[in-house]
Amino acid sequence: MLALVLVETVLLAVLTVLVAGLLRAYGTVLQRLHQLDGSGTPGRQFDLLPLARPMPPLDTPEPAITDSGAAHDIAGETLDGQLVSARVTDVEHDTLLLFLSSGCSSCEVFWTELAQPVPLPTGTRLLVVPQGPREESRSDLLAMAPDGLDVIMSSDAWRDYEVPGSPHIVFVDGRTGRIRGEGTGQSLRQVCELLARSTGDVAFVNGIGVGVPSADVRKPARDAEQEALVDRELLAAGIVPGDPRLYGGP
Repeated sequence: MLALVLVETVLLAVLTVLVAGLLRAYGTVLQRLHQLDGSGTPGRQFDLLPLARPMPPLDTPEPAITDSGAAHDIAGETLDGQLVSARVTDVEHDTLLLFLSSGCSSCEVFWTELAQPVPLPTGTRLLVVPQGPREESRSDLLAMAPDGLDVIMSSDAWRDYEVPGSPHIVFVDGRTGRIRGEGTGQSLRQVCELLARSTGDVAFVNGIGVGVPSADVRKPARDAEQEALVDRELLAAGIVPGDPRLYGGP
């Protein structure tokens, strides 16, 4: 009888040790899980790395130029009432179409800027297209349009290009007859910057105006290629000529 009691006592002691070991191990696991949950140590959190998101260039407008489809020739009236047409497809030159209005407050900046030389790539024609005489005031347009500006009043062109409102800009590649970019902006300068980024052509903003042949500037082919590559990289980063970051600015 005494031997049986001793055996039971020994077994009970062994079970007690085993249970204590299991409880200690379980407690350790709970403590580690509690720490990973971020509430084990006061003031300590389990940090998650945020997803990397590209930051837009500082102080640059959001692009409003998008590629589109086929272009259409323009037919309508000049400001003095003559019936005319302008080919913008299947021609050697490109065309920048400005769809403006005489009663549009956002267009006032464009009409003012058009009085100055407009920086465009060589071989690009500028054409201003208000709606036809039934929708527009011819006398107001005559007062607003600078001398020498090509203007064709054409409501048909607004329908052909599905113009949503003014100001609206369309850049047409004359050789392919395709629209390389279209959209809007707050000023003609901003539009040129957007077109430069959209097309990769820095001539929109480098001061080369219509009728000023860029071919007068002679450069070795390798230098010209390297310069064009640098221009494309800068434009892709949202940096245009005159940007203060080119001169060490913020």
